[in-house]
Amino acid sequence: MRTALFLFLLIWLNGYSQTPIIIEPEFQVYKTIDTTVLNLHIYKPLDFKPSKVYNCVVFFHGGGWNNGSPRAFRRQSMYFASRGMIAISVEYRLKNTHGTTPFQATEDAKSAIRFVRQHANELNIDPNTITAGGGSAGGHLAASCALLPKFDNIEEDLNISSIPNALILLNPVIDLGPGAYAHKRFGGRYIDLSPTDNIVAGAPPSIILVGTKDRIVTVEMVQSFKQKMEAVGSRCDLVLYKDQAHAFFAKKPIKYFIETTDEIDKFLVSLNFLKGKSTINNQY
Repeated sequence: MRTALFLFLLIWLNGYSQTPIIIEPEFQVYKTIDTTVLNLHIYKPLDFKPSKVYNCVVFFHGGGWNNGSPRAFRRQSMYFASRGMIAISVEYRLKNTHGTTPFQATEDAKSAIRFVRQHANELNIDPNTITAGGGSAGGHLAASCALLPKFDNIEEDLNISSIPNALILLNPVIDLGPGAYAHKRFGGRYIDLSPTDNIVAGAPPSIILVGTKDRIVTVEMVQSFKQKMEAVGSRCDLVLYKDQAHAFFAKKPIKYFIETTDEIDKFLVSLNFLKGKSTINNQY
């Protein structure tokens, strides 16, 4: 009887227990400013082959441009690496650590995308399938790489584009206009740093995921962004999460991490940047 019960439990656990695939990052310096060294946290597939070229997703963490850590996107990075991409989470300069402003953070984000594209051969990355993503201020940085014409570091090779090929925007700070979050922080320069005010033809395809009770990034704000993107002929998917507040995808319950990651997976599959079906529900 005990043997039978043990076998039953073993079969049940094997069939229903879920274990995420753990991947530890490698580190690559992409930029040095005075004594500040900024790294890429690079997550590679477990079966990584140096002879193979991979599609890439680059994540920027949130924190109001003040604080935060690349580890904020550790789970997403491990997951997409497990799906066969190279995933990168970026360090960039922050107010609380480096005494900098969002203008420097935007420059760093562009430097990171440019470095990945410039060193695509050494990183085993296809330079034409680089997706940029982020949450909150990190979503702003991803969108800024795609849309803002300013803030490239003039000491870099500007012949190499810092524009990603697609965007993943989780409750992104995309509007810095009057009445919007942190508008006073930018004064008269807000338009220079406001993605929604810099949308032009050729903007890369994007997906936005936001909660309907987000007080920082409102539904009206992202709907306006979507309309502007579509007006210039660019794809912009919008997924709303009922009654969810800001940064809901990074908080408990884990279901919202799972659901948003699944939507992002489907988006990347639709671009042919990923193949096969999502495995997020097998891992979490």
